[in-house]
Amino acid sequence: MENSGISRGLRTLVIVVAITTLLIALHSIFSQLSAPEVYDADDTEIAVSPGDRFSVRVPDSPAGGYHWIIAEPRPDPAVLKAAGGRVTTGGPPAGSARHLSFEAVRPGRTDLRLLRCRRCGPGAADEAGSRSLNFRVTVR
Repeated sequence: MENSGISRGLRTLVIVVAITTLLIALHSIFSQLSAPEVYDADDTEIAVSPGDRFSVRVPDSPAGGYHWIIAEPRPDPAVLKAAGGRVTTGGPPAGSARHLSFEAVRPGRTDLRLLRCRRCGPGAADEAGSRSLNFRVTVR
């Protein structure tokens, strides 16, 4: 074999770096493809498969004292379970958005009602400035 002027150790290092770069690129692509689906306030029909995670994105304005809750009647826990939430900036016109996350448990259909309220106790849906969003979630 000819000596190409590149040491065996350097050649091995180049191969390791190339493979590492390829694995990072593949991970990034896979993460983008498998990211949870995001539904907006106007997506009233949601269809997912068991085990899928998704979030509902709603405008967030905590400075006004309002926040979003899962309202009564709560979704059927055999079909859908809450999985947390997070706030992002640069979203809807209000400037930020709340992502309420859910996981589909098993096949079925349930209703999901979100309520934007201040006190969020009994009668919160009737308080000034409250807002209600309704979603039909089908797990197929």
